Parts: sequence; structure tokens; C-alpha cells
Amino acid sequence: MAKTSPKKTSKPTAALPESAQRVLSHAQVDVAVDTSGVRIIHPYSDGEIVKGFDSNHQTRVREGLPVPLGATWDGLGVNFALFSANATKVELCLFNDAGEQYDVIELPEYTDEVWHGYLPDARPGLLYAYRVHGPYAPHDGHRFNPAKLLLDPYAKQIVGELKWDDALFAYDLQSDKKDLHIDNRDSAEFLPKCKVIDPAFSWARSRKNHIPWEETLIYETHVRGYTMRHPAVPDPMRGTFSGLSTPQIVDYIKSLGITSIELMPIHAFTDDRHLQDKGLHNFWGYNTLSFFAPHPQYMATHTVNEFKQMIATLHAAEIEVILDVVYNHTAEGNELGPTLSFKGIDNASYYRLMPDNKRYYINDTGTGNTLNLSHPRVLQMVTDSLRYWATEMQVDGFRFDLATILGRESYGFDEGCGFLDTCRQDPILSQCKLIAEPWDCGPGGYQVGGFPPGWTEWNDRFRDSARKFWRGDEGQLAQFATRLSGSADIFNHRGRKPYASVNFITAHDGFTLNDLVSYENKHNEANGEDGNDGSNNNISANYGAEGPTDDPSINELRQRQMRNLLATLLFSQGTPMLLAGDEFARSQNGNNNAYCQDTDIAWVNWAIEAKGKSMLLFTYRLIALRKRFPILHRGRFLTGAVHEKLNVKDVSWFQPRGDEMSEEAWADPHAKSIAMLLDGRAQPTGLLRYGSLSTVLLLFNASHEEVMFSLPSVAHGESWRHILDTFQPDDVNEHNFDFGREYICPSRTVVLFELISSTKQ
Repeated sequence: MAKTSPKKTSKPTAALPESAQRVLSHAQVDVAVDTSGVRIIHPYSDGEIVKGFDSNHQTRVREGLPVPLGATWDGLGVNFALFSANATKVELCLFNDAGEQYDVIELPEYTDEVWHGYLPDARPGLLYAYRVHGPYAPHDGHRFNPAKLLLDPYAKQIVGELKWDDALFAYDLQSDKKDLHIDNRDSAEFLPKCKVIDPAFSWARSRKNHIPWEETLIYETHVRGYTMRHPAVPDPMRGTFSGLSTPQIVDYIKSLGITSIELMPIHAFTDDRHLQDKGLHNFWGYNTLSFFAPHPQYMATHTVNEFKQMIATLHAAEIEVILDVVYNHTAEGNELGPTLSFKGIDNASYYRLMPDNKRYYINDTGTGNTLNLSHPRVLQMVTDSLRYWATEMQVDGFRFDLATILGRESYGFDEGCGFLDTCRQDPILSQCKLIAEPWDCGPGGYQVGGFPPGWTEWNDRFRDSARKFWRGDEGQLAQFATRLSGSADIFNHRGRKPYASVNFITAHDGFTLNDLVSYENKHNEANGEDGNDGSNNNISANYGAEGPTDDPSINELRQRQMRNLLATLLFSQGTPMLLAGDEFARSQNGNNNAYCQDTDIAWVNWAIEAKGKSMLLFTYRLIALRKRFPILHRGRFLTGAVHEKLNVKDVSWFQPRGDEMSEEAWADPHAKSIAMLLDGRAQPTGLLRYGSLSTVLLLFNASHEEVMFSLPSVAHGESWRHILDTFQPDDVNEHNFDFGREYICPSRTVVLFELISSTKQ
């Protein structure tokens, strides 16, 4: 057929298909028109023809479906669907394994604010990303720039690393107009790519364990930091999911008595540019790039199934997996941050913007931006992500970083907000373990105890009270007793249970247990911030020397204080969380903010010294005793009141000389010693009946001097059996003591007794 000379036009002709007209009406492209159709030349493809319409208006891309979002392989092809309410055009860019773009395909349909198309010849392994067209109008909240390649928010795998370059920013970094001046450089070579996956995996007999909250013991750890120095992990597997699946590691966690490991962020994240400039790295991972993809550097096999195999291995050992998830912000920062995904797809929808000037971001996270969970599509993305990890990846629960933000509407925190309501009613999410970090840096951000039923919460008041009590601060006795008994003042409402309080002494953020008793001040010099980072309120003590010392008396006291803190954690009502490595006195050399230390500072050192081995054996005993005495983790709050029909007190508090605590005794600021009696006959459930648990007596002496305790008598008992003493950790013999006998409790000591019963109720 004879062809006319092509002519350039900026408007589609009436003879073109409607879909082509819509494409061209917003396209920044050159169009060559002839009698056979239209050739669309992409402005960033050096004139290469990448898509054509023939006379029958057919192309290899089909309309596809608007659901599900993301790239979904159905066995015959791949459906692509991307939400953007404000875009004018969306282009799917395809790449080869070398990261070279070889095709650009416009998504042909737009349904319910979702752009979609179907490639019948696409298969798993295909690398892709998007370019999204629309206005660049920061004052209106829009930051579209088709020169910037964008990651799919629903990508199931990310391939490659982010390479920091000025081209990743949608604005000209050299312009005095800052983010108001658009930058037209192509960012494709610097951005990792999305990968279409085949979700098939044989779970065999693997299944979730559904461990009751009352029996849960959480172990917070880091995939990379936990495995980098472990001698049993082969070098290629260190720092990966495969490394965490190593039999020796799984056996160790299982033998310790851990029921649930809580992994610090494993969603794909990126390094901060300012850290790379200093030769540091974002080690913790609270800088999310993708909410559906595992972090690429954690996959030794470069396949998503490696994560699934880790889950299957841990489940086979009856260990739950809880993910620390970061849905409060992304790695794109504020108006001066890069454009990597959400910002270029639909900035005005994904982020909370200042209502009077949408150029700027609401920063309730302290990281530059805040995800807008008030938007239904953003809420959908977060809940879709959670369901994906709970179903397809088989994880057992989630710990939500800065969770107050997830419950924040435009007017502030609301426990009846969309996200929290969604989790409560969702048949999948409501069955997962849901743990809130119940604070952020926004107005009204501290919400400990403010989350609805179905949630548990990190209880920093437990942490602070335990630290102050054992440091010897005055006026702490009443608070300490309240924390020991489950923090009913915070959580006993709306049918919540003591396990709603996730108790911890240490966590990833702050000192390790060893450093808590070895340093009075933080030592973050390696972070390169002149010591300005990290908290100054550590409630720590060094007991006579800053850092390591050869003084045997200081070292003995430090060891005992660590034992006291661990005993407090494991003998308290609520859900205990142990920081990995604390069980053998791991140190970070006084660094209390190791977020940027992908080094020996933050990696767990498995070359355990003598004091660490002693601490490990003691931790084994503590965990075993918690399991042996279920009275230490009751399913009901302690009240201290006499049950009228059963004539039993669930808990009694005694002064050292044997008198029950009075108002005056509770108010004494100098009091640092107390006895706690937990009666196993107390009503165990809502049914009116006696309990059948062992009765235990706990002595706590935080004073600098030994204290004489008179051991109380109990109506249904004969005597007390001495089980454990933090002053004599190696004494595993059990000794009997008569009622009324005086027991000398050494300075800074916890003692556990079990009642020897005379009759059975």
C-alpha cells in the first residue's frame, strides 16, 4: 500500500481509535500519521517505535482488568493495574536483565481511577516499572514527571539496588526555585526494577501455630544482624532469610523457649543518601520502598520463595513469625526528597499534605512524609499488603511502627478510624497478632492504652518503671507493682487482657541490656552526627565505671542487675519481649541508636564470653520457670481484692516485715522492697471456680542494703520452696522455708518461692 509522507501533529485525528485519541490528547510525543495507523514515539526512547495500532485497531496489549492491583500472572499472561486518580496517562516500561528498557506500552484502559492492561505474552521473570504523566504543580500537590521511572506499589519483588543520582529527583536540584522547577533527566538506570513473580510454592505440612497470647514470648531480632557473625551460617547465606533458616539457629531459638520471633523490617527498603555519603547504611530498614516485596539483599537465592521457605522452617519448629512493618511513611521524604514511586504516581492521594499549601507534607513521622490512610485507595494498599503477607507469605502477625499514625485522621488519633476498624472486622487480619508501637511525634501522638480491643501495645511505661526501680530511684514502688501486675491502669477496659501489654526492658532502639548497666551516657560517635542522635533519657547506670572494666565488684553487680531486669520481665503479667542477644549480654559498645550501623556494632556477636554463657543459662531458667508457673501469665487482670464467694485474693502485697502494704507504705518514697504473693486458687476465668495453679511468692529488693523478709503464711500451704535467687544464680537446688521464717534478701535481688500445699482445693 502506498504511504503518504508522515506529518507531525499535536492532536489526534478523528479517524484514530478512541483509545489512541485519549492517549495522544495528553502525550508529550511526536506522532507520525499515515494511512495504516499511528506510530507513537516515546520522548525518552531516542525515536524508537515501541507501539503501533494497525488498521483493525489491535495491539498486543489488551484491556485487562482493574483488579487485582499490581502485576498478576494468570498462567497465560500478566495483568497490570495501577491506581492513580490524577494521572493523565500511564506507561508500562519493560526491561531486560541488564536493566535496559526495550519496550514502552501504554495501559489502554482506565476504570475507577485504575489504569490497566493485559500482556498475553508476558511471563514471570519480566522486569517492569512505570512512567506516569500528569501535571507538575507542587502547590496543588501534583508532582508528575514522566522522565522519572516509578516502582509499582504492589510489586512482589524488587530487583537491583537504588543508585543515588540527581536524576532520581523530579525537580532540578541546582535550581534556586528548588522543587518548583521540573527536571527532565531520565532516572531509569538508577532505579531498581519490579519483577513479575510466579507465586507457586509447596507449603507441604507447614501451617500456622496460633499460639495463645498468654503463652507468647516474643524475641525481637534482625535478619541480617542476627546471622552475619553466626559460625554455623555459610558465608553466602549470612544476612539472609536462608541464614535465619539454618538448623542451628532455629534449634537455638526453639531451645530457648521462644514462641514468636519479631523481625525488624524486611519490606524492600533503601539507604538514605546522606548515610551513603558518610559511608554508612540504613541498617534497621525503617525506610520502605515497597510494601509487598521482601528486601532484595535478604534473599541469597534472589527468589521470593526463600522467604516462604524460612517461614515454613520456623513453623515446623512451632515458632511464629511477626513482621515489624512501616506503613506510616515511605523512603521518598518531603518535598525535597526523590521521586521513586508513590510521589510520581499520585502524590496528592498517597501523602498527607498541608491543607493550606499542598506543596508541603505533614510530618507526623519525623521522616519527612506521612502516608494518607484516610484515602480509601491508600488504606486498601496497606490492608492488601497485610493480607498478602498473612496469606501468601503465611506470617503470623505484625508490629506496627509508629502505629498512632495509622489511627490518625485529619483531626487527630481516633481508635474508630478506618484502618483500625478494618483490622478488627477483617476475617484474616483480625486473627493475626497485631502489635502497636502506640506513639508518634505528631500532636496527641502518645496513645499507650488507647488502641481498641484486638490489639496489643508496646508498653514503654513498663520499661521505664523497671529501669528506674532497679537503678534505685526513689518513689517507684507503686508504679513498679502496677507494671508487675499487668498495667491494669492502662489496659483494663473494654475486655482487654493483661497480654495487651507487651512488656520490654530493651528493644532495637536504645541500649542493649548489657549496655544499660554499663553506660550512663550514649556513645554514638560512629554514627557521624557528633553525638546528637539517639535518646539522652536512657535511665541507665554504669555502677562505677563507664563501659567495660576489670573491677570484679562492678562486674558482679552489673551481672546481677541484668538478671534482676530479666527476672522482672519474665515474671510480670503481660507479654514479654526479649531483645535478641540480651540473653547472653550482647553489647553495642554504648551505641543507643545503631540504625546506620551495618557493622560489628549492630551485628550479634556469637563469640560468647564466660559472663555471657552464665547469663544465657540463667535466661534458660527464667523462661522455663515462666512456663512452669502459669500464674505468672494469667489471662485475667489482678485486682488484689478478696473474692466474696471464694474468699481468695489473686494477689497480695507485703512489706518486708510481713505486714500487708498500707496506703502509707505505698506512698513512702524511700521504700524499695516488696513481696508479691500470687495465689493459684484465684478464679482463672469468668466461671466461678477455684484455680488449680501453683501459688508463688516473689521478693524484690532494689535497695543498696540487704533486707530481712518475713515469709507470709498461706491457709492452704505448709511451707515455701526456694526456687530461684538472682544473687545466687548458680544455685539450682530447691530449699524449703517455714512460714514466718526470716529470709535475708541481699541487696538488689529477686527471689522466687513456690508454695508447698497441705491440701488440694
